[in-house]
Amino acid sequence: MTPGQLPAGRYGPRSRVPGAPWNSGPRAPGARWARFLVLVLGALIGLAVAVIGYRNLAQTPVQGQALGFELRTGDPQHPAVVLRLQVIRQDPTRPAICIVRARSLDGEETGRREVYVPPAAGPVELTTVIHTSRPPVTADVYGCSLQVPAYLVPGSAS
Repeated sequence: MTPGQLPAGRYGPRSRVPGAPWNSGPRAPGARWARFLVLVLGALIGLAVAVIGYRNLAQTPVQGQALGFELRTGDPQHPAVVLRLQVIRQDPTRPAICIVRARSLDGEETGRREVYVPPAAGPVELTTVIHTSRPPVTADVYGCSLQVPAYLVPGSAS
């Protein structure tokens, strides 16, 4: 036996000739169709993932942005922050809701509030007060939605 040669009969017959390409053996009759089917299926799955990603990550129908805030430091027993925000909707005839929050120096959320945004043409600017459990250092818009709970709609019976 020479170096690099396997003992005869121990591992069975070799399936390929040394130096020959891996795909040089006989193919099953449906191998070409199976490969084509796998490629088409992979392309369809990729397209589905792209469409779902576009729908979920594309521009949202309502966006809120903090314009500025002012800390209320007058009463240490009742800390608060005044937040000015702007809301822009694709369909300005629909009401919206924005959740705003205040955070303390360590980054924890210390106050939160839901703000009703009435239907109006163009961007809407609002001012709201967020009462906090500890002295706040910042305030921001957590998120906005067009799914307004009934208890926030003015004039609805709750």
